[in-house]
Amino acid sequence: MGGDGEVNQPEVVMVTGAGAGVGRAIVREFARGRASIGLISRDRARLEAAKAEVEACGGRALVLPLDVADADAVESAAQQLEDAFGPLDVWINDAMTTIFAPFHEITPAEFKRATEVTYLGFVYGTMAAIKRMLPRDRGTIVQIGSALAYRSIPLQSPYCGAKHAIVGFTDSLRCELIHQKSKVHLTVVHLPAMNTPQFSWCRTRLPRHPQPVPPIFEPEVAARAVYWAAHHRRREVFVGAPTAVAIYGQDVAPGFADRYLAKNGYDAQQTSDPVSPDRPDNLFEPVPGDYAAHGIFTASSKPYSVQNWANLHRAPVAAVLAGLIAAGTFLWKRYV
Repeated sequence: MGGDGEVNQPEVVMVTGAGAGVGRAIVREFARGRASIGLISRDRARLEAAKAEVEACGGRALVLPLDVADADAVESAAQQLEDAFGPLDVWINDAMTTIFAPFHEITPAEFKRATEVTYLGFVYGTMAAIKRMLPRDRGTIVQIGSALAYRSIPLQSPYCGAKHAIVGFTDSLRCELIHQKSKVHLTVVHLPAMNTPQFSWCRTRLPRHPQPVPPIFEPEVAARAVYWAAHHRRREVFVGAPTAVAIYGQDVAPGFADRYLAKNGYDAQQTSDPVSPDRPDNLFEPVPGDYAAHGIFTASSKPYSVQNWANLHRAPVAAVLAGLIAAGTFLWKRYV
């Protein structure tokens, strides 16, 4: 369904953080459906490459190089997208930046910057989307969350704080939409460790190269879940078994998780390689280069998640389980 509600019209979609990582994989997923996509990130060259991928799939794309920490720029981009392609159907907030370091080694300016992008960037994107969707009483906003939105880990206090904040403001807005009986849908897709370029360009003060906490998944796993979430009315989607374990484990045994991560969380987030002295850093400025969806951990990353497939196909999974239980009950009564 497209911008005017006509079946044959392509979807109009905005993706922040579209140049690389999970955002780039999301762009590719929507491009396969020939969507018209607004591409937001700071690096024009990567956005042009993403645009070429969209057009190769038969879709349309609009390059919008900007910093999501600039609310006016985000609002302007939303208007440019609608002027070019028509009414907005889906807005996906994904842009982020971070710093790997113990809290006491992070400066106020660094913490502020990571928060402005990773939290306020979502707020500004949501504001731009809601401004357009509320009067039309339709549309979907997808927030890219994380297991770290519920279970924080050491060395990533700005990122964890921002992801917690995203859940907080999203839940508040969702209550308002329900009160207004709005048909605008708001959902959060919580991700596990992903193999993206952020670990090669995030600011770090660790002695060794940063890495996602294993097990690691390819960004296409996330992209498939995001596409599904944009077209189904699920409140939250947990991607991968580690995400579910982290979130539910926090409810059951938060103190144990504190102690476990205090002991294991430092090494789990570093490879055995030392940090290069000329390592790029994208906290305040974009890093140039031919980065795309994948990072450097492909050899150890999973291209699929059984949990994610089952989570997105609950009805057939439930039917199969019910059939197995019925068959087992029948056999038990007949032969035991």
